[in-house]
Amino acid sequence: MSIEAIPSKASATEPRQGTATARRAVICAFAATGGLATNIFLPSLPAIAADLHVSSAAVTSSITVFLAIFAVGQLIVGPLSDRLGRQMPILIGLCIFVLGTIWCALAGDLLGLLIGRSIQASGACTVAVLSRAIARDLFDGQALGKVMASITIATAAAPGFSPLVGSALDHLFGWRFEFVFVAVFAICAGAAYVAFVGETKAAADNSLHLFKIAGCYLDLIRDPRFAAPARTASLLMAGVFAVFSGAPRVLLEGFGLSPIAIGSLFASVVFLVFGAGMLAPRLSARFGSRLATLAGLALAAIGALLLLAVVLTGSDALLPFLATASLFLFGVGIASPLSSAAALSPFGDRAGLAAALFGFSQMAGAACGVSLAAILSSDPAIGLGAVLALTSLVALILHGWEGRLQQSRLQL
Repeated sequence: MSIEAIPSKASATEPRQGTATARRAVICAFAATGGLATNIFLPSLPAIAADLHVSSAAVTSSITVFLAIFAVGQLIVGPLSDRLGRQMPILIGLCIFVLGTIWCALAGDLLGLLIGRSIQASGACTVAVLSRAIARDLFDGQALGKVMASITIATAAAPGFSPLVGSALDHLFGWRFEFVFVAVFAICAGAAYVAFVGETKAAADNSLHLFKIAGCYLDLIRDPRFAAPARTASLLMAGVFAVFSGAPRVLLEGFGLSPIAIGSLFASVVFLVFGAGMLAPRLSARFGSRLATLAGLALAAIGALLLLAVVLTGSDALLPFLATASLFLFGVGIASPLSSAAALSPFGDRAGLAAALFGFSQMAGAACGVSLAAILSSDPAIGLGAVLALTSLVALILHGWEGRLQQSRLQL
């Protein structure tokens, strides 16, 4: 069965009038929603635990619940959006997300918070996966690469800046207002979507069949046009989440930095990824997507290997650690958006389904990266360095190997 095996008369409808900048901003807001909802309350974990009369570890379980539902939900939402169009799932998902967010704000115990986070994740997975599908509906070629770079920046900005925003809101108004802020953000994003984007894909007249959907997912996995860049993006996401989970411990326990200083460093990552994201489309236009991705992967691998060497030699210098981690993240900022565009570009007729599987693979890679860093070493610095080196090297080797296979096929 091929991806085109499910018949469809759907074609992208003409989007409502609005500038490309406004549309890109809406797409980025949707992409950032999940990260914003998860990271904004991290500084308030002790306050939430005290208020709900549980431990901080128990409150942290709300993050695990969110990520699990967020990952699996994408596999359901993608095919639905290809059948029903984008607008109905987006608006329903936003309503569910806002409902869950308000539930969290009003939670009086841990169970209430977990229920709210589950509802919140069910809506967040919709807007996250459809941000890429809408991007594929509206843009193609180099323009799609630029939008994917913007999505990468947005997904880095959310976990980078949201802890600082959360700290300020907690200090001024209390932790519950953090969820109010997230709800208002989602409502504004939804209003902007209605005003500037609207429907981007007509509803199809074919019915949904579970076995056909599963067959299409299998075909995507078998198709090297999707599988190769999706694999690269998944490996990179494993390294990125290893940084998010391991670097705070290294900086706090190993270098003695304050929480405010750590938050500021994470916020600075946004500017690093911004620069890389702006560079990625230019490199792709000049050298081609494959070589530009290869360059990004090479930078990430060099940074990862140097970081591993720093931590294995027992160096306690902060600057080498930050410099090597920054080099890794800069390489990821180049390779990640190009991989996203490469995975989705060939599948415009099934953009929702492809975006769903792509998003799921990224979240699965993220979960593996966090777990692997903890398993490989009890020292967070060594675990972090090992995961970054392993994932970036494997991504680089497989990408180079796939490139040689493509050249061989073209010569035949």
